[in-house]
Amino acid sequence: MDRMAAKDFARHWEASWRKVDIDAVVSHLADDAEMRSPLAVTLTGSAVVKGAPEIRSYWQKAYGHIQQADIRVLSSSWDDELSRLTIWWQLNDVRASEFMDFGPNDRVIRSEAFYGK
Repeated sequence: MDRMAAKDFARHWEASWRKVDIDAVVSHLADDAEMRSPLAVTLTGSAVVKGAPEIRSYWQKAYGHIQQADIRVLSSSWDDELSRLTIWWQLNDVRASEFMDFGPNDRVIRSEAFYGK
C-alpha cells in the first residue's frame, strides 16, 4: 500500500461505515486480524478481539442494530515504515483515532481505536 491507496482505503472505510456495511469493513481484514477497543470490553469482556469472524460478530453486536451512521473522517495519515493507516473520525459527539496496521496483500492485521468527546 502507498499513500494514495491509503487515502482510497480511508474513503471506502468511511463509506462502508456510513452504510453500516460490516461485511465490507471485515473484507479488509486478514483472517487472523486483531482489534483492540475500549468498547470491546463492554461487549465481549476483553479489550482485544481476535480473528475476522469474531471481529464481525463484535461489530454486529455493537452496530448491527442501526441502518446508517453519520461518521465523518476528519483526516488520515499513512506511515510507510510501519505500514500503518491512522484515521481520525467523528460520529455525533464522539471523536476517535483508529490505527490499522497492514500486512501481506494489503489486509489489516491489527487495529486499535481510541475514543473521546
